[in-house]
Amino acid sequence: MVRRLCALLDELLPDSPHRPHDGPIRFVDDRPGHDKRYALDGGELRRELGWSSKEDFESGLRKTAMWYLDNRDWWQAILAGTYRGERLGVGTAVDS
Repeated sequence: MVRRLCALLDELLPDSPHRPHDGPIRFVDDRPGHDKRYALDGGELRRELGWSSKEDFESGLRKTAMWYLDNRDWWQAILAGTYRGERLGVGTAVDS
């Protein structure tokens, strides 16, 4: 998943000084008791509620990355150390 996100950032940010974005990835030993794998099953949601996702993994990852790139002011204060606990993301509602 991390490599997919890094490849997507390479595509979306061709002029980034951090390319390739997967360069800093380093593998380390797992922590004792670390889960080796997660498996999700949406079968009950489909059967009981008729729910189905509107996005597959790739399109959802792309939309999530685009949201963060389009809303940098929302998260840059956290990285800059200027965030003081005020509520973020408060604004006008948008239609989906």
